[in-house]
Amino acid sequence: MDWKTILHKLQKGEMRSAYRNKVGDWEVNITAKKAILKAFSESENIELDGNFSGFVEKENLKTRKFSLADKVRMAPGGSSVRIGSYVAESVIIMPPSYINVGAFIDTGTMIDSHVLVGSCAQVGRNVHLSAGVQIGGVLEPIGMSPVIVEDNCFIGAGAVIVEGIIVGKGAVVAPGVVLSKSINIYDCVNHVVLNKGANIPEGAVIVPGTRPIKESWAHSKELNAYCPIIIKYRDDKSNKSLTLEEALR
Repeated sequence: MDWKTILHKLQKGEMRSAYRNKVGDWEVNITAKKAILKAFSESENIELDGNFSGFVEKENLKTRKFSLADKVRMAPGGSSVRIGSYVAESVIIMPPSYINVGAFIDTGTMIDSHVLVGSCAQVGRNVHLSAGVQIGGVLEPIGMSPVIVEDNCFIGAGAVIVEGIIVGKGAVVAPGVVLSKSINIYDCVNHVVLNKGANIPEGAVIVPGTRPIKESWAHSKELNAYCPIIIKYRDDKSNKSLTLEEALR
């Protein structure tokens, strides 16, 4: 298949840039990522016209347009969704937000204001990405996995998830939490440290925290380093507080 066919399949949800393999692990679709890079390399910058007059973009990676037939609610005000990204029915996109090429947004997900969904990032069903959330994507190195947020997660305002972290089903990430492969996660429920690069367990509730720095000078100054903390796992009380209001849809 040529890159145009692959981008079309990505946009229709017939292909994904990352997917679950036969044993249930997430795997990068190298073919899809190569096609996206090919689209960039074979594309010239052009001046856009119509509603996008005054903007310059790669000719092969223009902004998508939506109609009622797509069953996506995209409010006006500066949002942009690149071609080659899949946005399922009943997704809501509030302005301004940006969804990059190769991304996958599943049914019922809420994309709030100032949200970035990076290239090839995968976002599951009924996920809430609150205002200012950044979901990292990746095109290069070509074998590197993007961020994956599985079904029914709630990502609080201003949270940053990067470097291919996988957030398990139903997890809750509190406002301001930063998750990356360079930061240990401390599970205060199971009394374990999830080493750098670990994925987020299903149903975990993660809040921002700190830990003392053991180096002598830092210790003398009572300095602390940031760390994410699993403070609990979801229960009936937390589920009720995170129920999405159907009237908003």
